[in-house]
Amino acid sequence: MKAYLAGAIEHASDRGEAWRTRMSHFLSMELRHDFYNPLIEEKRYLTQDESRQFRVLKMTDLPKFQETVRKLMTGDLKSLTTEIDYIICLWDEAAALGGGTYGELTVAFHLKIPVFMVTQLPVEKISGWILGCATRIFPNFDELEQFLKAKYKIET
Repeated sequence: MKAYLAGAIEHASDRGEAWRTRMSHFLSMELRHDFYNPLIEEKRYLTQDESRQFRVLKMTDLPKFQETVRKLMTGDLKSLTTEIDYIICLWDEAAALGGGTYGELTVAFHLKIPVFMVTQLPVEKISGWILGCATRIFPNFDELEQFLKAKYKIET
């Protein structure tokens, strides 16, 4: 089994690293599932120079920025459409400001890939489109982890 860790990067204060690290550890140690963490995978798609200049390019060289971000999009979408069994998504204010998570959840809905969403936002503050993409919604990661342990129980 392989999970895709979807959520804000661009507008997240820590690029979404903390929750992805937590879930990566949980998935590998507790469920023995693989995962796609876009923060790790971007190193496969970008050169060191592109990684270093990425945020600056947005303001200084839009065509180069677009070319670079399209590499990330291509890699993320290839993984999503060919090897992912379910998505874990943190939906917060930062995710709502971006575009990638909207796209990833829409593709998941289209391909019937389950989306397990963690959010503390009230539903009236979440786009109806996004709510329509979610399979189950959890108020925190602890409840999500309990659900995943029950759903994907490992026989020992």
